[in-house]
Amino acid sequence: MKDIKLDPEEESLYECFSCGTVVRAPTSGTCPDCGADMRNRQMPIE
Repeated sequence: MKDIKLDPEEESLYECFSCGTVVRAPTSGTCPDCGADMRNRQMPIE
């Protein structure tokens, strides 16, 4: 697997854990549709 260098100034794709909504944002937060937590899609789920 290839490591991806993350730039903190760059917007990333975030996906909602609950409803699956995907948004582009500079930081994670809450889902605009359902209010659940978001995850950075560039980070692996373990």
